[in-house]
Formats: sequence, C-alpha cells, structure tokens
Amino acid sequence: MIKKVMKFGGSSVGAPERMKNVASLITKEEGNLVVLSALSGTTNTLVEINGYLYNKNADGALDTISSLKAHYKDFISKLYTKKEYADKATAYVKEIFAYLSTFSKQAFTQVEEKIILAQGELMSTHLMLYYLEEQGVKAALLPALDFMKTDLHGEPDMGEIRTGLESALAEQPGAYVYLTQGYICRNSSNEIDNLQRGGSDYSASLIGAAIKADEIQIWTDIDGMHNNDPRIVEHTTAVHHIHFEEASELAYFGAKVLHPTCILPAKNANIPVRILNTMQPDAEGTLINNKLEEGKIKAVAAKDNIAAIRIKSSRMLLAYGFLRKVFEIFENYKTSIDMISTSEIGVSMSVDNTQHLNEIVHELKKYGTVDVDL
Repeated sequence: MIKKVMKFGGSSVGAPERMKNVASLITKEEGNLVVLSALSGTTNTLVEINGYLYNKNADGALDTISSLKAHYKDFISKLYTKKEYADKATAYVKEIFAYLSTFSKQAFTQVEEKIILAQGELMSTHLMLYYLEEQGVKAALLPALDFMKTDLHGEPDMGEIRTGLESALAEQPGAYVYLTQGYICRNSSNEIDNLQRGGSDYSASLIGAAIKADEIQIWTDIDGMHNNDPRIVEHTTAVHHIHFEEASELAYFGAKVLHPTCILPAKNANIPVRILNTMQPDAEGTLINNKLEEGKIKAVAAKDNIAAIRIKSSRMLLAYGFLRKVFEIFENYKTSIDMISTSEIGVSMSVDNTQHLNEIVHELKKYGTVDVDL
C-alpha cells in the first residue's frame, strides 16, 4: 500500500552526498513511491547533444557524450563504498553512453531526440536503486515506460496509467520503497516521449492520483512557495498553506518552485500536495489542498518576457465574431493568451510565448491597428 508519492528534482540528487541524503529521507518509513528527475545538468546536456545531432555534428555530439560520461564516472566513484554496486552502476551507465554514441551514425528525427532525453531519468533511478541495495534496503524499480502513457492528443491516459501501475506494483510486492522515473512516458504510438520540461512534477501528481496516495510531496531546493520571488525580493517567507487554484496561478505567473500542470491531477483527486526542501527537511514547507482561506493575499508573483498586444478597430463596435477571428490567429500559431481585456473598440492581450509574435501581429493587422510592448 503506497502512502506517499515523493518527487525529487535534479538539484536534490545532483551530487553524491545529496543522493545519499535523499536515500535517508525516502527510507524513514515504509511504503513510499519515489519519482526521480535526472541528475542536475544532465537533461540540458542531452538537449545539447540533440542539437549537435540535428546539425549533423557527430564530433560535437561524441565529445559532449564523453564529458557527460566522465561526470557520471566521478559521481559513481563517490557514491558507492562497495565495489559490487559501483561495478553494477558503472556497467549500466557504460551501456547507456554506448547507446547514446550510436545516434551519431544514423538518421536523426524527433523520435531519436525523445529517446536521448529519456536517458537521464533512467540513469538516476538506477544509481539510486543500486545505492539503496548497497544499504540493505529492499527497493524495487517501476519503469515509467511500462505505465506512463499519453493518448492521441498527447494528454496523460489515466486509465492506462492506473492499470499499468497496479500491474507493476503487483509484480514486485513487499518492497520497502519503490522508485520510478519522472518526465518520461510512451505516447499513443508506443514511442518513448516525455511530459515536457518540468514534467517530473506532473509525473508525481499523475501517479499520486492514479494510486490514491495519502499525499504527494514535491522535494526541491527551497522550503515551499514563498510570498514573493526570493531571487528578487529579500526576506521572503514560505506560505504554509494555499489552495490548489492559488498555487496554480502563482506557478503560471512566475513561481518557479512548482510546474503549473502539476496541480490538476492532484486537485481532481483531492490529494494534498506538500512542497518541501531537501536541504532543510524539517522545514514546514507549503501544503496545497482544496481548502480555501478567503480574504487573504497569500503571495505575489511576477512574470518576465511578456508581450502586450493591443488591437484597435472600429469594426468591433456592436459587432459579433470579431474576437473569434482574433483568437483563431493565436490558435493557428499554438500560442496561448495569459490575460485579456476588452473595450468597445479594442482588445488587449498578453502572451509569454513570443516565438510567432511577428506572424501573429501581421495577421492581426488585417483587423485593425496593432501596438506591441515587449
């Protein structure tokens, strides 16, 4: 019976001592399912390797693979004390890097890109598994690629996830702690895919909802959601309790501690989410649930790199269908709108995805005068 789902990000397991610290946290009680990200920096390096391969720069890819391999070799040498487990970890990692090297000799598409990006989580979970075994802990690995599925629209398939998890847990009963990968999944074509950047939070929430866990814990490098951005404002404090919708708004508008999409599965399943600090495990953190405290301002968040777009047109006056045409332009370029306000002859919108801003503005000019503030 799984009690808690505990997710640890890359910074929490990014050094051997930190991985040992996480091991002590997840084994304080029996019955935890632990979701791990890749070691910090690994996913960025894998993205860099993909860039070399897309540009047909095999030498650049192989050099970067070699550097990453050396980092893991050093990590392993400092993590294990028994040669048996160091050898197991070394053999596994060596196999991964040999596999990565084969991509420099073949055609490269998005399919191969997603396969490469998955290797970070596969390595971190195996390193943790072997470390727990070295410590005498009965641990079991539940491969995320066996149960984390998305549908034809790229959305999580909760039925498949629930069934797959039940099957995976039934095959390995009696473990003291269970491990799985965050971020990675299989799509409707059974290809290796992912839940996008920050997807380990999403993985934990989906898993917690699927197995009806008592609590979902997101362990990171800060003691909860703060009342302002501590990178900008001094002397901020953690918000000890917040509603799911408030947390989702804060995450969307700049609170980096939590991925915005993490909230919905837990909210729908009414499972509390707790944000905790791996470096200060005794700190209270932030509890997120469906209990709303009215009449309080909990926190302020700010978002950078926003584009404000204003379109003025006399054709809006007493007309219908105008906004539909405007919104269709954003839909065609797959750009979501953050905020919107309207008047009789104008509409103002803000967007944070400016990838197709020039094309959008060009299309909007068909319907009126357009101003943009960056």
